[in-house]
Amino acid sequence: MKEVTLTINAQEIVVPDGATILEAAQGAGIYIPTLCYHPDLPIAKGIEAARVIYQGDRKVENAMPDEAGKGCGLCVVEVEGEAELISSCGTEVTDGMVVVTENDRITARRQKNLIPILSRHPHACLTCAQQEGCSRSQCSSNVPENERCCTQFGHCELQNVANYIGISPSTPKWIPTDLPVIDDHALFVRDYNLCIGCTRCIRACRDLRGIEAIGFVFDEKGQVRIGALESSLKDSGCKFCTACVEVCPTGALMDKSVRPGKKEEDLVPCKEACPAHIDIPGYLRLIAEGRRDEANAVIREKAPLPGILGRVCIHPCEDVCRRGEVNEPVSICALKRYAADGEEGLWKKQSTIGEDTGKKVAIIGAGPAGLTAAFYLRKKGHTVTLFEAREEAGGMMRYGIPAYRLPRDILDKEIEDILNTGIELRTGEFLGKDFNLYRLKSVGFDAVFLGVGLQSSRRISIEGADLPDVLWGLDFLGEVAEGKDVRLKDRVIVIGGGNVAVDVALTALRCGAKDIIMACLEGRDEMPAHEWEIEGALVEGVRLMPSWGPRKILSEDGRIKGLELARCVEVFDEKGDFCPIFDDSKETIAGDQVIMAIGQASDLSFLEDDRRISVEKGLIVVDQETLETKMEGVYAGGDVAAMPGAIIHAIAAGRKAASSIDKTLGGIGEIDEVLFEKVAPSQRLGRDEGFANWPREKAPEIDLTSRREGFREVSLGLADDQALQEARRCLQCDLRLYLGSNPAPPKKILVFNEEIIVQVPEAEGVYQLYDEDENVLAIKGTPDLRKDLLEDLEKGSAAAWFNFEEDKMYSQRESELTQQYLQKHGEMPGGRDSDLDDLF
Repeated sequence: MKEVTLTINAQEIVVPDGATILEAAQGAGIYIPTLCYHPDLPIAKGIEAARVIYQGDRKVENAMPDEAGKGCGLCVVEVEGEAELISSCGTEVTDGMVVVTENDRITARRQKNLIPILSRHPHACLTCAQQEGCSRSQCSSNVPENERCCTQFGHCELQNVANYIGISPSTPKWIPTDLPVIDDHALFVRDYNLCIGCTRCIRACRDLRGIEAIGFVFDEKGQVRIGALESSLKDSGCKFCTACVEVCPTGALMDKSVRPGKKEEDLVPCKEACPAHIDIPGYLRLIAEGRRDEANAVIREKAPLPGILGRVCIHPCEDVCRRGEVNEPVSICALKRYAADGEEGLWKKQSTIGEDTGKKVAIIGAGPAGLTAAFYLRKKGHTVTLFEAREEAGGMMRYGIPAYRLPRDILDKEIEDILNTGIELRTGEFLGKDFNLYRLKSVGFDAVFLGVGLQSSRRISIEGADLPDVLWGLDFLGEVAEGKDVRLKDRVIVIGGGNVAVDVALTALRCGAKDIIMACLEGRDEMPAHEWEIEGALVEGVRLMPSWGPRKILSEDGRIKGLELARCVEVFDEKGDFCPIFDDSKETIAGDQVIMAIGQASDLSFLEDDRRISVEKGLIVVDQETLETKMEGVYAGGDVAAMPGAIIHAIAAGRKAASSIDKTLGGIGEIDEVLFEKVAPSQRLGRDEGFANWPREKAPEIDLTSRREGFREVSLGLADDQALQEARRCLQCDLRLYLGSNPAPPKKILVFNEEIIVQVPEAEGVYQLYDEDENVLAIKGTPDLRKDLLEDLEKGSAAAWFNFEEDKMYSQRESELTQQYLQKHGEMPGGRDSDLDDLF
């Protein structure tokens, strides 16, 4: 590539041919102020205006249709041989070019060009002597509230640029406007009163994203007005990618729910909400591109059970999906299944197993937590033995989740993938019966992970609970999973309102029951089962009785006749503790069998009263950061160490335990691996008519008759065309994280040495001294800046940096700066008292 050599501010710079002066300067760390420019966008000068735009209900036609975009004019510089100042953002460098970016002439022009920008934006705060550290809530009465700056104040690009350039005294006072503030659409707020017409948002939408939902016109005064190209953003084709918000230099466009310092978490909430932090936007993009196997590889970087998760995950990611604010959330879970079901083995090509470390780990329980911990520890090179009390691995995935939701071939395949890494599986061995923790230590295991889950049904004692036709939820599901011939009577009453109760009810239908009633303490809107689970039960004919609790089971000659219920008016007390309250209402329902599905419990008898492992409320107590118990080298995770969660929570616990154990065994705890080499995604989305209204795709299901005939999987999964369409519904919120930004203006601080100080004018003013970390050491007003600075230098001041302002009213300015510091820090510099004389 051809290169060009030029000089900027006496510094020789070599840049690629075709670079602009601004790009060359930024590459060399030389700051040039600008507002219309953005590194990811074409320049503003020359962009085409629209015929008409809409600002809410206000229609604005172009009063100057022959005019094009002009730019802000703040990036002007001097070029040797050019009589006029030129724009640095649009001027390409030439060999031998000599550029000056700062002098009085340039500053004066920039200040002049800043005047029309500030004249249309509230700027009283920018001219306030006490703006630094101001909270905007303590303004003096001479600054009306509607003239104060927006909540961007303090980290606003316009503010930073204006402070750097300096505001001309001839800048007119802002005249309040009555332009629309649009806050009723999804994700962001548009305040036209704060718009400076820089057109960054338009270029982001039109040129960067390829959408063109917004445009600009010139009003009769020649000012740029920005708005939607149709009467609403949705009609304009907006994809709600919020790139416009990202590039806005003011508060004209602001996110509704992105917190300071939490940008990535709030912009990509799906990934943050996922306990395993799977790169959801990344694999949805790949699916939309038809790259199914690659998408599966991305999922497997964080979770070794993608096909299982794609069927039974509770998908907290969808609850926070930003697409849901536009219309409906993306079917993330169904797309995970689509990717997993299309696997062709790509992930295995990049997957590696570390060299043998000589360390041995025992994993107790082959449920999702144990399998995950075993998988990642084996990948780190440790020898792993997996102990399982039942005859097959899988835990609740096998014995608690019915096959109509999770087919056994899918479960077996993904467990086999894990075991094939070289893990020894020992089934039919009970901790506390066939071996104990001491035995594991004595035979050479360096660490133990307890992932035993909650395998027992929680019991309640009511009259009739000991009758032969009273079954318990997990026991019932387990017997069915083991292939036992479980035949139920016609009328079955299920007690419980959670997901297990729903699974019990639908499994009962498949085991011969003809009529199912689910009764639970919670009201319909409070039922702990997920709504989609409840809706599925209703579709299959299950009847609900919310807000009713079991009082006693009615029987005659040992045979169940029905159930007496009491109305529950409150389930939890004001502290949130389980404390049901019933009124005097009673109800009796007929039934032949009762299945109790009121929760799960742990069996911790294997602890044998060992006080080194603490138990609270039936759960093992662990360090939340490492998952280690109080017994050194013994870890626990999943449902046995936390309130009952879901498979994805267990996987996250297994990952955390594996990382902690690896560190204990001498590793670094890094368990992530790259199974598909991703590149920065394209910023271009393209225009899709009606995008905002695209409905959520629904996977087809087998008919109701077929469901009763056995345990065939109900959901058939998304078809190819459905999956591609659904993946394209993703807003790709993470694309904003790849966008650049303009450099912040340099701090106007100088090195505190004689060579610099002698250049300071012998004038009245105020100076501030800073230590090496730029903390303020002193603030002082003086009739002679140079003299007093030299005196401080001779006295051996600890200052490393300083700055100064010329100001004839230096005593007043000293007081203002001191008050600013007090508002921000609450004490005088260096912790001294408020007497200014004590500062020196």
